[in-house]
Amino acid sequence: MRNQNEASRNNEEFIYLQVNEEQPLLEFLLKSITHESRSKIKATLKGRGIKVDGKVVTQYDYLLLPGMNVAVSKRKRDDMILKSRYVKIVYEDKYIVVIEKNIGILSMAAGHSSLNVKSVLDDYFHKSHQRCTAHVVHRLDRDTSGLMVYAKDIRTEQILEHEWHDIVYDRRYVAVVSGEMEEDGGTIRSWLKDNQAYITYSSQTDNGGKYAVTHFHTLARTTEHSLVEYRLETGRKNQIRVHSADIGHPVCGDVKYGNGDNPIGRLCLHAYILCFYHPVTGKPMEFETVIPPAFKRLFSGRPVR
Repeated sequence: MRNQNEASRNNEEFIYLQVNEEQPLLEFLLKSITHESRSKIKATLKGRGIKVDGKVVTQYDYLLLPGMNVAVSKRKRDDMILKSRYVKIVYEDKYIVVIEKNIGILSMAAGHSSLNVKSVLDDYFHKSHQRCTAHVVHRLDRDTSGLMVYAKDIRTEQILEHEWHDIVYDRRYVAVVSGEMEEDGGTIRSWLKDNQAYITYSSQTDNGGKYAVTHFHTLARTTEHSLVEYRLETGRKNQIRVHSADIGHPVCGDVKYGNGDNPIGRLCLHAYILCFYHPVTGKPMEFETVIPPAFKRLFSGRPVR
């Protein structure tokens, strides 16, 4: 039921509600805010416009208990939802934000006017009245799409950076590679080192670079192309692109390490699985996106394993 003091608060930023019985948050909101549609109420939740006992809550199934107070923002949700053709928020809480990056955008700034995810997120945080900035933890190339995590404060960023290999327990990419893969799966191992032109070279013996290990699994194949899943054991610069070229099947659309094969007009590499332990709560966080439809269309009629 609405708090009796609500009428005197009409000029304030929030509508205040009081909980009288145990129930999930979304169910309570749908019962209490009858003048708004279900989609608008869900948008308010997603846009961090709901507070429970003074704390922002975005979970639809957050369990409310009798006596709790719920505040619903009256601000337009358009200001609180990220709208970008390049960045989609998959998950967000007080400490981290997980996004799906499109091709054509850098992970962080590399020049005064470069389009980058950090700037897009910082603008979103500002518009949604969050007192935080995006802290880069790992990177994807401009033309690689897929899942990334950013920290929202320095402490969380430092935990992720210093304990990355212990925190992240599964990172997988999917790629369209040139030619028909001979093997269903395997492991590629080598040392990777950049030259002065920033080209990464691979060596089967220690060349003073960093040791890199990539596991692969063939999902589908034609005589022209193969759809391959790559699981990183190490996370080196250009690791998948160089290792894929090492086995004679470079990633399609790769202008640096490829062979000119570009069937869909983009770098055919997508980070589609990211699993890690939450840097603050320790809770397992598992995210998966769909394999890009343009990738799958190349294997139309072929089973994807």
